Amino acid sequence: MGRKTTRKSPATKPPAARAAVAGSVRPWNAAKAAQAFGRFQQALADPRGELHSVNAFTLLVAVVLSAQATDAGVNKATPALFALADTPAKMVALGEERVRDLIKSIGLFRTKAKNVVALSARLIADHAGAVPRERAALEALPGVGRKTANVVLNIAFGEPTIAVDTHVFRVGNRTGLAAGKTPLEVELTLESIVPARFKPHAHHWLILHGRYVCKAQKPDCARCRINDLCGWPQKRI
Repeated sequence: MGRKTTRKSPATKPPAARAAVAGSVRPWNAAKAAQAFGRFQQALADPRGELHSVNAFTLLVAVVLSAQATDAGVNKATPALFALADTPAKMVALGEERVRDLIKSIGLFRTKAKNVVALSARLIADHAGAVPRERAALEALPGVGRKTANVVLNIAFGEPTIAVDTHVFRVGNRTGLAAGKTPLEVELTLESIVPARFKPHAHHWLILHGRYVCKAQKPDCARCRINDLCGWPQKRI
């Protein structure tokens, strides 16, 4: 008697994974990308990240805390934290246990508290307490990956980096703007297709679009500014 095998239906995959295997959506060219970002710019000329911070260090901490958590949830926890520790030295002095207590409403708070104190100590030891503006130096910090580094480089230092979170990954794959099996693939495609004049704000527009319009479960296609450009077979007009 043969062994029975089971297959997971695509519907059981998380939304981001479903987007990545949604089918053969025709890739966009630079002209089409320019149309889309031109519309985003017309609707919101100066988009901002929704994480609250008071300086480059607190921005770095907030982004580290936002991994697998919502910006809203992080913003509820960080005012008390930043009131006590808005520099690496103050964060180290606060200590891991106290940081843990202040951020316990955030997912993975134990690991994140450890990383926040460790990265603060590393900033003091290796960078005189300043947040570096080099990608390699940022990614060498505990708890900091490519996405976090891109956010800090973009918001704190004005670099035209494109951070790929779950929203950007979903929008890129679903629409055909930037298809890729990994966040890095999506990022590199966006780097190659997004006109330079739009790059400083590109990931903010895409995050906001994915968070409020091109949502994972129920995309609001009727409100979508790029509905006519989107290649998603299931889009609603």
